[in-house]
Amino acid sequence: MTDLNMPEVMCDGADLNWAPVVPGIDLKRLFTSPETGRWTVLFRCQAGSFIPRHKHLGAGEYFVLRGRMDYRMGTALAGVYGYEPIGAVHDMTSFPEYTELLFTNFGPVLFLNEDDSIASVLDYELVNKLTSAA
Repeated sequence: MTDLNMPEVMCDGADLNWAPVVPGIDLKRLFTSPETGRWTVLFRCQAGSFIPRHKHLGAGEYFVLRGRMDYRMGTALAGVYGYEPIGAVHDMTSFPEYTELLFTNFGPVLFLNEDDSIASVLDYELVNKLTSAA
């Protein structure tokens, strides 16, 4: 049975714009869902860039397409899939070389200050806003 509230989606990634998220890291929006809060993006991470301390309020999944990602679970090279449960906190996710990864999160990600207060929130709404402006 088809969900009549959700349209089918097919897009050519080459037609999508890159939008900056943090210094050295851009994203392309592939899909966002206001119904569920899910968002799927392609991240492009320059060598030496990093994602600061953050907490997942929704489970996340990634697949490294090229490059290298280092974080608390270890090193993820091209071809590696990973799952991040709700509540996972990552002190820093770094990219020592140019990296592209497909990422889906099933809710917001909180960027945290050193005292664990919330610095900013990355969710489907912000993904939409960033990519609409790009």
